[in-house]
Amino acid sequence: MTQGAVIFRRMLAGLGLLTLAACSTGYGPPNYIVIPQGERLPAPTVDPTTAIVLPQAGDPDLRQYYQRLENNLSARGLLRTDGGGPDTPFTDEQLARNFVRIALFDEYVTQGDELLAQPTASSLRRWDQPVRMAVEFGATVPNDQRSTDLATVNNYAGRLARASGHPVSVVSSQPNFHVLIVNEADRRAAGPRLRQLVPGIAESSLRAILNLPRDQLCIVVAFSKSGTSTYSKAVAVIRGEHSDLMRKSCIHEELAQGMGLANDSPAARPSIFNDDEEFGFLTTHDELLLRMLYDPRLTPGMRAEDAAPIARTIATQLTADSAS
Repeated sequence: MTQGAVIFRRMLAGLGLLTLAACSTGYGPPNYIVIPQGERLPAPTVDPTTAIVLPQAGDPDLRQYYQRLENNLSARGLLRTDGGGPDTPFTDEQLARNFVRIALFDEYVTQGDELLAQPTASSLRRWDQPVRMAVEFGATVPNDQRSTDLATVNNYAGRLARASGHPVSVVSSQPNFHVLIVNEADRRAAGPRLRQLVPGIAESSLRAILNLPRDQLCIVVAFSKSGTSTYSKAVAVIRGEHSDLMRKSCIHEELAQGMGLANDSPAARPSIFNDDEEFGFLTTHDELLLRMLYDPRLTPGMRAEDAAPIARTIATQLTADSAS
């Protein structure tokens, strides 16, 4: 198994997101808990003579930091959730160019054990098998937050399936796309779990997750089958300290990037694949990118020079259909 793409979405002037691409499978140690949708943790048994010390629901300083970040972005009219509208028109040519830049380029490359910021032409990558997502929580994530996030991932998986035309679902067994929602202490202790999920994971990918700076908000790692451009596993890591809005925004971007839209572009609008943070949720433009990515006229491994003319044809058809 080889690593697919490495993508970081970074905060501009201290305001933004991070993203990386890789893959997953396996079971976890006790500090991680897989919760089927709708199920809650049992109440702990407590000795009444002993002082009760509950695990902290994340790092309070990080929670405050990310709340200030959200307040700042929202006050500037960013993190939009409307999906785009009359103020964000785009043409078929713009859609095709954005697709090539987002689906056929990498933002980061691996050099030894290091990740380097170096935009690089790549090949088209996507899943050729059904995407089976499972949500996994760090031990300090509260139950009410788990319920919210499970519902978000479940609903969003359905949207990704409808947009792409590719099977995407939330499962309780044999997942190939793990969504880890973890607080700071959970994430820093996640090395053994990540090695279980991704045997032979590159040290650069492992460090990117374990040493995630606070101005990098979430990350996804996707892995392709050895010698191919088709994904077989993925791991997304979402910070539990985020507010509901920011966690949902991270889920939208990381899970979509884990489908194969690996890069960002400053020209993409309306889009979550743009570091300007104007949009927090998947847009109509982004749904068309997913539809293009999984169009049978494009095939995994295509380079930009071969895919671009086909992408223009598909974009013209899709924009015409959406306008009618």
